[in-house]
Amino acid sequence: MNDRTGWFHRRGALADEGWESVVGDGIPGWQHTGLRVGVLTEDESLAVAADGNERIVVPLAGSFTVEVTEGGRPSTVELAGRASVFDGPTDVLYLSSDAAATVRGSGRVAVASSPTADVRPTRRIAAAETPVELRGAGASSRQVHNFGTPEALDAARLIVCEVITPAGNWSSYPPHKHDEHVPGHESRLEEIYYFEAARTDRSEQGEDAAFGLFSTYSSPAGDIEIDARVCTGDIALVPFGYHGPAVAAPGYDLYYLNVMAGPDPERQWLISDDPAHAWVRDAWSTQPMDPRLPFTGGAAQHHEGGPR
Repeated sequence: MNDRTGWFHRRGALADEGWESVVGDGIPGWQHTGLRVGVLTEDESLAVAADGNERIVVPLAGSFTVEVTEGGRPSTVELAGRASVFDGPTDVLYLSSDAAATVRGSGRVAVASSPTADVRPTRRIAAAETPVELRGAGASSRQVHNFGTPEALDAARLIVCEVITPAGNWSSYPPHKHDEHVPGHESRLEEIYYFEAARTDRSEQGEDAAFGLFSTYSSPAGDIEIDARVCTGDIALVPFGYHGPAVAAPGYDLYYLNVMAGPDPERQWLISDDPAHAWVRDAWSTQPMDPRLPFTGGAAQHHEGGPR
């Protein structure tokens, strides 16, 4: 579906208030997470209101200055950014639910959000501080930047990370869900996938043709079906159900930003694999990590935990 009441939206279909895409409680059935994606030039700015949401400002391409006002005190934070989402981690900024901000710069920027009455400290997370993990193995190898996960960030509800999948590989695999509250085993988390894709040679020729594939299907928590060709700027919403794989087409690397939050009292990312496909994880122990990873010269760990 490609409208404001569906779960999959093409680039620009959710445009509002100067933003290319806005995900929030204006979408029926959506209540725990939000996302704004904007495109700026040097003489433009985008406002981020103090509206009872904690937020993470993520440069997608380019560098940005964020003018923050909190408790009546102004401050300025510089986010060095990156050339593209395929150039390793970036500086990000966690904004408390009491902070307002203005974003200036040139490029593409995302603002992930979740409503909360709690106020946690505003904090810049430098690219060098971001935990970088290599997950899976073989054709399921991918790279994860965990700047907004519970282990890396003190937040009230929001869980955010980004994933780079090399051309031809599968991620968000095995298919998994997080739509039941089973203490110690599974948590309820609404999830946003924001996608970008690029040619492996980084040529801009035919840039709009770069794509991957993404799938979501029903679980006992609800009926849903997404089987989509995903391109830069597309957004998939996962209120419930099994989701994955996200597949990078040969010749095209795939990126996605994940934004999660839910109603459970604990801020945890706990998942259940689809039992029909959970066995795939066991095969990783005999397969090497994809030698194309990491995409950056920074340190990375080999981790076989979750399906991101």
